[in-house]
Amino acid sequence: MNDHGWDEDSARPYFFLSYAHTPKAGARGAGDPNHWVRQLYRDLCEAVLQLTTVPAGVPVGFMDESMHQGELWAERLSEELATCRVFVPLYSPRYFNSLPCGQEWHSFTQRPVYPANLDSERTSGIVPVLWAPMSRYKLPGVASELQFNHASFGPDYATEGLYALMKLSYFRSAYELAVHRLARRIVEVAEETVIPVGRRLDFNAQPSAFNVTAPTKQLRISVLAYRRGEVPQNRNCDYYGARRTDWHPYRPAAARPLAEHAVRLARQLGFQATVHEFDGEAEAIISGGEPVAPGLLLLDRWVLQDERWSELVRRFDSSDCSWVSVLEPWNLDDPDCVEKHREIGELSDRVLRFTHRSVRPSFLGATGGPPGLGSLEEFDDALPRAAMKAKYAFESRTRTEPEEPPAPRPNLRDAFRNGRGRDGPEPFAYDDDQPARDLGERPDDGTPPGGGTT
Repeated sequence: MNDHGWDEDSARPYFFLSYAHTPKAGARGAGDPNHWVRQLYRDLCEAVLQLTTVPAGVPVGFMDESMHQGELWAERLSEELATCRVFVPLYSPRYFNSLPCGQEWHSFTQRPVYPANLDSERTSGIVPVLWAPMSRYKLPGVASELQFNHASFGPDYATEGLYALMKLSYFRSAYELAVHRLARRIVEVAEETVIPVGRRLDFNAQPSAFNVTAPTKQLRISVLAYRRGEVPQNRNCDYYGARRTDWHPYRPAAARPLAEHAVRLARQLGFQATVHEFDGEAEAIISGGEPVAPGLLLLDRWVLQDERWSELVRRFDSSDCSWVSVLEPWNLDDPDCVEKHREIGELSDRVLRFTHRSVRPSFLGATGGPPGLGSLEEFDDALPRAAMKAKYAFESRTRTEPEEPPAPRPNLRDAFRNGRGRDGPEPFAYDDDQPARDLGERPDDGTPPGGGTT
């Protein structure tokens, strides 16, 4: 076992396949849009096996097939990025607009790269793949700086990209050639470089290597709910899972955890959303430092019965966190919620005293007050308003005020031309009758220009 927690006797994966998850087209019965990436991964693993001595049962590569959410996902990614020998990004317009992909690239490049011997000139462990043609797009600096000859994988690959070669039977032989040469390049880079095992970084805290997504287009969705093992006796545990992000308050109406549903809604608004457990985010939010992005807190009111969580939420409520909107789902088809709606609603009012009484982003339901968001439909209506108000508050908080333009320099030539000599009035005398300028400042409470909802 080395200093970074990696068993030195374990075979390290040859490559980490980094790609942008493609959302479904939306039509009922639509196939898996990431099917072709999975097929490429399987073909690459088979080709690398043929070119190496990797024993049976040892993983050749790694491909993330999760939904980009939760602490377990982040820990697994951190481990794979700290141990893989080659980083293989699938270039596409969507890839360079993806925050998680940029974080993966950044995490891998924190590890030093050494040539394996004096004759080797390789200084990078990255082998890029043209998944889609990129000739019409400007690559980020970290990608454009890589010296890589895509033409060596065949003319059709360089023109069409690997996705087209896979989809169209006409290009079958071109696809097989490209995969073979890609696998060979991965093996060459792995053998011609020494990239020590790195530290497991806090993946969610890493910046994007691409720097293409403005912070206002990001949305950090935090969840504060019970884990299944924490649920008290007076609460049905069927609404909870192993992680806080597994909370499923609207079952059976919703087919997925609420955090995943919120990510889908946020993407429809143009946000790049990530999901986190609130207890891992809270101190950074409450500390008073500069926020990194707008946020949503999905709050399970049931946790407020626990003094530890009610105190944490109370601290959040009393801090200046206007860029984090609060959503409080409260399923009126849940018998527990119906029975305790007044008691826990009043508890929520006491803990979130400032949020409930101020114009800060808080969404309790159609009429406000204790009932909460009683259905998935109410949640769907509230989330866009909550996300946009958080965005406006974030912009207001982080906006850099423009500097006042310097005063014009006195022009003596104009002064004398107008008949004002040395004894005349000052050429730039202040006029007391001039009305004060309206600076048009925006409030700091996240209210949209021209007013908005409270």
